[in-house]
Amino acid sequence: MITDTEIRQKGIEVLIAALGEVEAERFISLINREPFDYTVWQRSLWQAENLEQLSQSAMNSRKQDS
Repeated sequence: MITDTEIRQKGIEVLIAALGEVEAERFISLINREPFDYTVWQRSLWQAENLEQLSQSAMNSRKQDS
């Protein structure tokens, strides 16, 4: 298991890689300003997809990243 500090560092690195420095900062500001319940968001994220569809999407994504 990695430490909280390592998780934060890797998260920032991923955000910057995906969004760039300015947009990553904007994202962090948005999250800090608005109340956000990750659990509620996660439950509604893929409601329209079943387990097989999610699994297939994950496998396809992994193949593309290889």
